[in-house]
Amino acid sequence: MDAAAAQLPPLSHLYRQHRMRALAVARRILGDGDEAEDVVQDVFLRLCQHPAKFLGRAAVTTWLHRIMVNSSINSMRSRRRRGRLESSAEGPTNPEEAAIREEFRRRFLAALDEVSDQHRDVLVLRELRGLSYPEISRVLGVPEGTVKSSLNRGRARLLAVMDRRG
Repeated sequence: MDAAAAQLPPLSHLYRQHRMRALAVARRILGDGDEAEDVVQDVFLRLCQHPAKFLGRAAVTTWLHRIMVNSSINSMRSRRRRGRLESSAEGPTNPEEAAIREEFRRRFLAALDEVSDQHRDVLVLRELRGLSYPEISRVLGVPEGTVKSSLNRGRARLLAVMDRRG
């Protein structure tokens, strides 16, 4: 175990101290308390299995927050891929429209894999979760101006990827 990993407090202490904050982050992103609890449990389980991943480049709280954001977004994206989300109230009116929407959704998610993590996080939180700029700022721990510029650049890159793919 390297010196940075040795600075990580015992996992039981981390869990007691940060569980509620981690749960709040996951709930804000996922909008579902049960799924948020699953993500928190999964994150702390992974930390038990791989404790040396903490490199000491940031504070433990910053490191854990980033893990929670990434894990929550990954969970949401995985859920969307599996099609477990309910269709929207203004759902498609005919099979052709449903097929077009599904194809667009598939291309959108595929294109999302080609943008940077920062842009992907902001795009997912804004476009898929519908969070406001201040909410995204709080979840990601960045200034609101950074959220706006990342969203603008992310949209441009996403559109470029989608155009390139046809």
